[in-house]
Amino acid sequence: MFAPTRDQARAFLFDTWAKYRRGQALAGLEETALSVILMHPEYHAMLEDRSRHLERDFGPADGGLNPFLHLSLHLAVAEQLQIDQPPGVAARFARLAQATGSEHDALHAIVECLGETVWQSQRLGTQPDQQLYLDCLDRRAGR
Repeated sequence: MFAPTRDQARAFLFDTWAKYRRGQALAGLEETALSVILMHPEYHAMLEDRSRHLERDFGPADGGLNPFLHLSLHLAVAEQLQIDQPPGVAARFARLAQATGSEHDALHAIVECLGETVWQSQRLGTQPDQQLYLDCLDRRAGR
C-alpha cells in the first residue's frame, strides 16, 4: 500500500497543478487530482506558491480547514466511488446527489463523513469503521 508522507502528498498536488498549468500530459491519479483541484478554484493560488505552502501547518487557529487534507479526502472519495468501496458508497453518493441537488455538494458530504470517520479512528487508535462511515452517509441523505 502506498502511504505518502504529508510533504509527498502535498508535492503530488503541487506537481499535478504545475504540469496542468504547463500543458503537460497527466496520467492516472494525476487526472483525478486535477479534476478535484479544478472543483476548488479557491486553492489554485495556494498551489501556485509551493515554497510558501509545502511545509505550512494548517491548524484550528487558522480559522479554516486544511486545503491539502480537503483535496486528499476528495481524492480518496473519488477512488472509493470508482470501485464502489466500501460496497454501497456509489449508491449512497447517488442518493446524496439527489438529496442535495448537486454532485459537488454530495461529494462534500461524503468528504465530511470520511473525515469524521478517519478522525474517530485516529482518536480511538483503531482502523476506520466502515459501518460508521456508511451510517454517516445515510444520515446525510436523510435515510
